[in-house]
Amino acid sequence: MSPPRAKYGWDRFLGDCAGGLIAALIALPYGLALASAMGLPPVLGIFTSILTAPLISIMGRNPVLIGGTASATVPFVALAARNHGIGGAARLSIMASVILIGFGLVRLGRYIAKVPHAVVIGFSCGIGGMMLVSQLDIMFGVASPLTRSPGSGFGQLAAVLEHLGDVRAVPLILGLTVIVAATISARLSRHVPAPLIGVGLAVLIARFFGFHAKEVGSMSAMLPPFIGFTWNTKEVLSTLPSAMGLAFVSAVNILITSRVVEHFRGRHKRMKPADADAELSAYGVANIFGGLFGAPPSIGIPARSLAVVRCGGTTRVSNMMHAVFLIVILWLGSGFVQHIPIPALAGVTAWMGLCLLDWSAWRRLPKMSRLDAAAFLVTAFAVMSVNAVLAVSIGCSLYGIQWLYTRWTRPSRIPVYD
Repeated sequence: MSPPRAKYGWDRFLGDCAGGLIAALIALPYGLALASAMGLPPVLGIFTSILTAPLISIMGRNPVLIGGTASATVPFVALAARNHGIGGAARLSIMASVILIGFGLVRLGRYIAKVPHAVVIGFSCGIGGMMLVSQLDIMFGVASPLTRSPGSGFGQLAAVLEHLGDVRAVPLILGLTVIVAATISARLSRHVPAPLIGVGLAVLIARFFGFHAKEVGSMSAMLPPFIGFTWNTKEVLSTLPSAMGLAFVSAVNILITSRVVEHFRGRHKRMKPADADAELSAYGVANIFGGLFGAPPSIGIPARSLAVVRCGGTTRVSNMMHAVFLIVILWLGSGFVQHIPIPALAGVTAWMGLCLLDWSAWRRLPKMSRLDAAAFLVTAFAVMSVNAVLAVSIGCSLYGIQWLYTRWTRPSRIPVYD
């Protein structure tokens, strides 16, 4: 008999609100930047979360898996937008969403979810490294088209290091303030909204010392119009390969991110097979709705999901509050949120990346089996070197190679006759 659920009280609601707020603050710069990189109006990157979060929170199985615009989807959507405009990008997103629902209906999610634990943790560490590296140019004040290119993590790191002589003090101070304040707050209590404390302190320091840095600024909260596009056979067939790739990339990211989030919640049991299938279907339905307004597809975001966990979020309410706070941020546009320095938000994302690096896993490395250790390291470094999907494939392939080697070298049984 399962234990009774804890009652939902004010403490859990405040935790969900704190997590939803920090997730919204993280979503802000990411959504704007990634939508712009796709060739879409930047605000659509924010509406991805606003439009899809309600459906994901209702239909999804992981209550604190927060979705949004992600870097893994940029190449697919950017190509469609460049060739066919916003309508072409919307058609691609909707087709990929239908395929994602199909993955769930044919029960493919349960097989994608059977990724070895060492690969999942290696993926987590690699994503953490990517998140940290991706924010260094903003924190150093050296952002340029080269450092903002969608290349590998190591490539971006090299580009940033080439500009070390141009580091500016103000963005670095603000970014480090958030990281240090969030780290200290989290160590004092796991239930305080550590990143929010860091952001608040950074804003106070900027005001007190008169620091000038790029700020969030005001944005419109008007719902974008329905996107018009055609469904003729030629265009659908030409879009199908990209839609299949986008659906597969989304499925891998959703399910692995869900497992990473459960790992950091202290729940190490595998999700039920039906849960994995349902998660894909939930994101597929939500992304169809978002795609009707031209919003890029939503997939699981480690930074926002981890922020919810770190701030005490435990239920689906946190996902809803994530969308509510984004609406409030867009609606108000001025006041406190308008004056949050972008380097401070970069510090939040960098801190989340440091958390995802999971230093305990690195300390356990000598105690792992050789296969697990190799899979962990290969996956982590492949995420930084190539891309997340290929990294997972490489990590899993090591287990396949071992299985084939074991079958090949196993001595065959020779029948003995009396």
